[in-house]
Amino acid sequence: MMEELPESLLVEIVSRLTDTTDVARCRAVSKGLNAASYEVRWLNLVCSMSRYLKSRSPETKHHVTPFKTVFSHLVSRSTSTLDSVSLGVDRALGGVSFDDVEDESDDLYLTDMSFIREWLPSISHALKSFSVSDFWVQSCWRRSEALSLISSTCHNLVKLVVRNAWLSVDGLCLMPTLRYLTLEFVRLDDEDLSRINACFPNLTQLSLIGVGGLKEPKINFLHLTTFQWSVSNAPLSLIICAPCLVDFDLRCIKPRLVVLEAPSLTNFNLSLENTDELSMFRHCGTVKRLTLDLVGRREQVEAAEFGIDTLLDCFPNITCLNLGPGAWHVMENSFRRGGLKDGIGMKMIKQLIAHLVVHEVEVTLAFISSVLDKSTQLSDVSLLIHRDVDSYVAGGLISSCRSKFPRVRWRWGIWKEGIKDTWVSDGI
Repeated sequence: MMEELPESLLVEIVSRLTDTTDVARCRAVSKGLNAASYEVRWLNLVCSMSRYLKSRSPETKHHVTPFKTVFSHLVSRSTSTLDSVSLGVDRALGGVSFDDVEDESDDLYLTDMSFIREWLPSISHALKSFSVSDFWVQSCWRRSEALSLISSTCHNLVKLVVRNAWLSVDGLCLMPTLRYLTLEFVRLDDEDLSRINACFPNLTQLSLIGVGGLKEPKINFLHLTTFQWSVSNAPLSLIICAPCLVDFDLRCIKPRLVVLEAPSLTNFNLSLENTDELSMFRHCGTVKRLTLDLVGRREQVEAAEFGIDTLLDCFPNITCLNLGPGAWHVMENSFRRGGLKDGIGMKMIKQLIAHLVVHEVEVTLAFISSVLDKSTQLSDVSLLIHRDVDSYVAGGLISSCRSKFPRVRWRWGIWKEGIKDTWVSDGI
């Protein structure tokens, strides 16, 4: 039956698989699938924890073909034009420490220049997407010039993802076709990101997660629309110049200075650690949707510094505000000590979402009431109460809010650290 299907359909069937190992298994099923497997235009290979352990065990390591050898063989056997390549180690291997490694092996050092040079030039002309997730224990102390090789050979690359590596920017070439870039848990030898800005000028989506080695990073991309930045250290400053930026997710320890020039910014997710002010943010008048959480030093924050009224003065055109538990805690304390003042921003907000822990129900209710009294357009409120709050206390808060503000569309839910939020009512 399988042999009667046209070759194009068999290729389409095999191409719907997501792992090259599964594609390889198809070769044993029929001659048709065997031939079709070599026409797949992508290659995706991951070194599993099981394979890693077998390669280290004295009883089995001699029977395990090196991962790099397997990958190089698959590239050489592919008769089609590959447009997507992904290789890496299983995320579970991120838990392997230096104490667990007794030698200086490089069998899983995947950003090794000599390894990449073996196969990349032969497929680079058609490659549109390239992803490599290195083995940190082997890569963190080996400086790689993989970016130089990739940029000099992959002239049509659109998407690039690199994880768990130490990357040099020496010899980095212009890549005008690149639109999507992800660097995750990478040590990057580009303190101010000047080489990244210069060589990837047409990025539309950028993700920098735990990128080390930055001191005064500057983001300057004319076409960037979506940006996710998780800053792992405490840089002196953050400068973002992106006229087309619409969606920005920023998580960082307090920098001394933030310059945010993003006139199109609409959705801003902000998580700050060890900070007691928002005055560092400027030019945020275009933000319509803000998600904010504060991590660390919540008890030491001065009352006047972090009131919800002050927040809305910094972001005066917000229509939807989402407060994490840390931000709510700080702003409720600010209200308890100094009340809530009127402001332009208070008049603009239409939707409020908050994660809260009820310590004193009277204070929480007074805070909510004050916000609603001053926010005349606020008509949609979603409150998630911590799971450990006494059900009698939570029920009393809900009942009081509903009876006092019947004009509001209330939505209630439960939250707890590490667990997905649960909604128990919608639009009451």
